[in-house]
Amino acid sequence: MSRTRTAVFAALALVAGVSGPAVAVTPSSQAAISAIPCTVDYKIQNDWGAGFTAAVTVTNNSAAKSSWSVKWSYAGNQQVTSYWNTKLTQSGTAVTANNETYNGTLATGGSVSFGFNGSYTGTNAVPTAFTLDGVTCNVDDGSSGGGGGGGGGGGTRVDNPYSGAKVYVNPEWSAKAAAEPGGTRVSNQPTGVWLDRIAAINGTSTSMGLRAHLDAALAQKGSGEEVVQLVVYDLPGRDCAALASNGELGPTEIDKYKTQFIDPIAAILSDSKYASLRIVTTIEIDSLPNLVTNTGSRATATANCNTMLANGNYVKGVGYALAKLGAIPNVYNYLDAGHHGWLGWDDNFAPAAQLFYQAANAEGATVADVQGFITNTANYSALKENNFTINDTVNGTSVRQSKWVDWNRYVDELSFAQAFRTQLVSVGFNSGIGMLIDTSRNGWGGSARPTGPGATTSVDTYVDGGRYDRRIHVGNWCNQSGAGLGERPQAAPAAGIDAYVWMKPPGESDGSSSAIPNDEGKGFDRMCDPTYTGNARNGNSMSGALPNAPLSGHWFSAQFQQLMANAYPPLS
Repeated sequence: MSRTRTAVFAALALVAGVSGPAVAVTPSSQAAISAIPCTVDYKIQNDWGAGFTAAVTVTNNSAAKSSWSVKWSYAGNQQVTSYWNTKLTQSGTAVTANNETYNGTLATGGSVSFGFNGSYTGTNAVPTAFTLDGVTCNVDDGSSGGGGGGGGGGGTRVDNPYSGAKVYVNPEWSAKAAAEPGGTRVSNQPTGVWLDRIAAINGTSTSMGLRAHLDAALAQKGSGEEVVQLVVYDLPGRDCAALASNGELGPTEIDKYKTQFIDPIAAILSDSKYASLRIVTTIEIDSLPNLVTNTGSRATATANCNTMLANGNYVKGVGYALAKLGAIPNVYNYLDAGHHGWLGWDDNFAPAAQLFYQAANAEGATVADVQGFITNTANYSALKENNFTINDTVNGTSVRQSKWVDWNRYVDELSFAQAFRTQLVSVGFNSGIGMLIDTSRNGWGGSARPTGPGATTSVDTYVDGGRYDRRIHVGNWCNQSGAGLGERPQAAPAAGIDAYVWMKPPGESDGSSSAIPNDEGKGFDRMCDPTYTGNARNGNSMSGALPNAPLSGHWFSAQFQQLMANAYPPLS
């Protein structure tokens, strides 16, 4: 259900203190309206009877501002319950929306948008008057009103959203990267925006919310096509085998996940204002792969993963997200598919595809809601190992028998992604699906990068001497020492690959090196401790993690500097 305020006020009369009914726009009154210092467009995007989502856009027609304050009053008992891209307060029926630290600038002719959720009983009338910094505004006719909970702006999805499009550069990440010595060499690269807790949707006093990012993407877009990359990542019992990225929701909180996380995201993405953007969503990193490898009686199983397998909330949550977001025509869903060092073994490869198909048909979703899959997100597996192949033998011993490959079918991400795409199609996914490969941490360049195969003394010397990936073990995943930036983001780089992406922003920590108290629900995982001697998931090897790392997602300058220094292709 969508409603918008349609009346237009004779603002000059109102400023002079003259009261009376709204004045309809006629050609003779147009000159007066052009002198109005501001306009407000208030849309009710979704109304479910006891609550609603509203979007407000303010256009400033007067002198430029470095801060702003918008006020209105309700005729009924509406109460604001949450908000984004603004600092919002309410006293009785009176509401005041002030700018956040990141959106206070409002140029002459410029606009700013914010939104909120509210509750009410009885009627939900749209406010009849607004002020900007104490000056009464025109109330726009808003005839292009936003869609309700699942619509978005019409049109047909393209085969590859990255083709012919720019990709959104997150200004928050870009500023951190540019502030690092040498960081301007990569600070203009596009990275993913992580929606990894409910608070990330609305944003905070120090971080942009989803609407702010989408508005910024529209500003970057210009007349061409623009991709916005979002990571949707807050499942109940999240990351059951990696404490560093535990989430805020408990294993049974599937309803909260649906109503307080996915539904608000879908409501925002459905706004017709954003219909011209190509919105790529990466759905729930690491979740389904954990159910394949870290459950049952396996040595790698955890009690938490067995709980999530038993209660089905990973499958339900992923299915619900796919269904809700897949209903929006300009959203492209990509499911996380781990990486070759996780799902590349025979025991994991086919079962993973079957599980993904199950999730893609859960909670109202269908395979049509899946545009593709992403591998290597926040991981380090080399894109292409050129110095050996899975078919090589040394003195009659297969590369598969080397300690590093350990009977895996694949030695790098490109071969895995292409093969896994074929497997996914074989179990029922659409033949047009494409793969994304995250190359933000897998360059493995620098002086230690091998220039040719290793010695043929044994299969291990051959593989270890020639492999680009310099991790101690392929199961190591946290802040890996020696890693470098990989291929720069690019569209359609290889057969079946929609894009190379930097979905995990370089310079953001994978997890803290020691326990750090926090209010983000993030635990301490020993795999991020450089002194840790390992577990079954990494062959009881040293963790290979960098020291002095902050909480996952927080800026880690030492990691960023290492990634630049070891970048491959090298940075110029």
